[in-house]
Amino acid sequence: MGAIERPAFSSEDRKRIYEYVERHGTVKRHKLRQVVELPASEFETHLEALTADGYLTEDDGTLQLALEFGAIETYEQNGFEFTVRPARQRDFEGLVETIRDVTSEETYVVAETIAAELLYENAVNRHNTVKSRMFFVATVDGNVVGWTHLDLPQVEQVQGTAQQTVGVKEAYRGHGIGSKLLHRGIEWAEANGYRKVYNSIPVVNDDALEFLTMHGWDTEAIRRNHYTIDGEHVDEVMMAYEL
Repeated sequence: MGAIERPAFSSEDRKRIYEYVERHGTVKRHKLRQVVELPASEFETHLEALTADGYLTEDDGTLQLALEFGAIETYEQNGFEFTVRPARQRDFEGLVETIRDVTSEETYVVAETIAAELLYENAVNRHNTVKSRMFFVATVDGNVVGWTHLDLPQVEQVQGTAQQTVGVKEAYRGHGIGSKLLHRGIEWAEANGYRKVYNSIPVVNDDALEFLTMHGWDTEAIRRNHYTIDGEHVDEVMMAYEL
């Protein structure tokens, strides 16, 4: 699984800088400088090297891991154009808003949990030995309107499987955005050595179940009365796609 291979470093200070960013997802440049306690010239040298080597990237003073998850793809259909690309930290607010927009219209408990996790950690992608995840987003005129998310377990026994979620704002449905996002996540998972992606949907979310079934996903199991929604006990449908 090439996307989560551990990098090698030429010095302990460089490794320390990288691992701090890795643990926290994102960090402001000035905060990182305070934490690592290095002279300014040494800090800048290490930071420049980590950026040049493709380990870190900086966006408006915020550092994060420079993981390469694929190219930008633009689609056009009947005059409607949208883009699917790897999510960046500057997508944070739009991503949370989109997830909340979708979950306010539909019963999608896993996605609600992801939004809460994003807000708690204040980071889009994570990449470390405890937790790894990545996002692709769909944008229209630069605004996030949909996402697909892959939760990537680091426990050896389940490293071959990834949990995938996908959603599109209601106003932008009917243009194939959800299908492109779903495929992009599956494509990435397969290219990085995963053997299965899975999703868990409340049985009352007919649209999501129909969408996944239409794209070749199978029901693996049903957990009875797993959720409590509007005061009622609701089954969870566990669906999967074999790669």
